[in-house]
Amino acid sequence: MSKGIIVTNIGELVSYSSSRQEMVVQNGIEMAIQDGKVIEIGKDLWSSEFDRIDANGCLVTPGFVDAHTHPVFNGTREIEYEMRLAGKSYMEIARAGGGIRSSVKSLRSANSVDLRRKVKARLFDFLRYGTTTIEAKSGYGLNVSSEMESLRILRELSETAPLDIRTTFLGAHEFPEEFANDHDGYIDLITGEMLPKIVREGLADFCDVFCEEGVFSVEESARILSAAKFLGLGIRVHAEEFKPFGGAKLAARFGAFSADHLMAIDDEGIQALKEAGVVPVLLPATTFFLGSDSYAPGRKMWDAGLPVAIATDFNPGSSMTQSMPFVISIACLKLKLNPLEAIQAATIHAAQSLKLEKCVGSLEEGKQADFVIWNIDKYQGIPYFLGFPTVANVYKKGNLVWKLTDPVSDYL
Repeated sequence: MSKGIIVTNIGELVSYSSSRQEMVVQNGIEMAIQDGKVIEIGKDLWSSEFDRIDANGCLVTPGFVDAHTHPVFNGTREIEYEMRLAGKSYMEIARAGGGIRSSVKSLRSANSVDLRRKVKARLFDFLRYGTTTIEAKSGYGLNVSSEMESLRILRELSETAPLDIRTTFLGAHEFPEEFANDHDGYIDLITGEMLPKIVREGLADFCDVFCEEGVFSVEESARILSAAKFLGLGIRVHAEEFKPFGGAKLAARFGAFSADHLMAIDDEGIQALKEAGVVPVLLPATTFFLGSDSYAPGRKMWDAGLPVAIATDFNPGSSMTQSMPFVISIACLKLKLNPLEAIQAATIHAAQSLKLEKCVGSLEEGKQADFVIWNIDKYQGIPYFLGFPTVANVYKKGNLVWKLTDPVSDYL
C-alpha cells in the first residue's frame, strides 16, 4: 500500500455526487487519497501517515474527460483556416482537395518516428488544460497500414502517458481518393480486413463513422457499424453535423455509446437518443472554429433529460484546440448551459459516453483521484476567465502530472 495523501485547504470542491445525482459544491473540505483512489472526503481529515497537498484556498474539480479527439495527424491546416475566412465553406475546401483528404495525404507520407513524437507531445498537452482522460480516434490514414499504425501509436503511448486513453477506429472518416468512385470497395476493405485485424490486435475500444451527406450514407454507415458491433466494438457516430440526415436515429438503432456533433439534430433525433440511452457529445468549439452560428441545441437536449457531454473535437481542420475550459466557455455562451452544467458535461457525462463513469468523471470514494487544482477560487471562473492559464496543478491517480510554472512571480 502506497503512502496516502490529503488535499487540504480546498476553497471549493466541485464534483458530481452519484448518490444525489447532481453536482455538489463543498467549501472548506479535504480529500484523502491512497493507492491512486479517493478514500474519503470530509472536514478535518488527519493522519500522520499521509502527505499533505495544500490547495491554497483554490478551486478543485475532477480532471476533464475529453470524449472526442483526433490527435493522430501529421501536418496542420492553417491555410484552410485562411480560406474559410475568405468565404470558402468546409465542403468547398474538401472538394478542392483540402479537408480530411489533405490530412490523409500528409499522414501517409509521415515518418513513423516523427509522427509518434508529435502524437506523444499532443497527449501531454491535454494535461495543461486539466484533461486527464481522452477518447482518441484514428481516421487520417484510410488504408490498412496507416489506420493500424495510428491505433498502435495510441495503444503504445497509453501505456506510458499520464492520462487514460480510449481508442476509436474511424476508418470511415472519408472515402480516400483511390476509392472515390468505389464506395462499396472501401466499405468491403473496412469490414473485411481493417476491422478484423484491429480487433485481433486489440487496438480499438470503439468504431465510429462519419454519417453525413457527401460522406457515408445511413446505409453505408450501417454496414460498417454492423460489422464492428458483431466483432465486439462499442459504437460511436458522427451525426447530424450539417443537416438532419438520420445519423442520430442510426446511433439509437445500434445502441451507440455516443452520437457526436448534432448541430442539425431534430426533435425526432433527440427523442431517439433519449429512448436508446445514447449520450450526445456536443462540440461547440468546432462550430466556433468554422465560423458558424449553428450550434447544437444543448439546452433543449439537457432539458429533455439527455446526459449532454461536451468535448474539444481536437483536430487539424475544424477545431484546433485542446482546451476544455475554452469549450466550457462556449457551452455556456452558445449552448446555454450554466457553469455547473457545463462542468458536469465535461466530466461525468463525458465519462458515461466512454462507459468509464465508475472510475473517472467525479471525485467520489473509490474512484480514481484525477483532479485539478486551479489558481482561481470559484467554479464560475472556469468559463469566465476566457483564455487565461487558470489550471495550476493536475493530478492523475493522485500523482502530480502537470504544474503551471510562472517565472513572472519571481519578480513580483
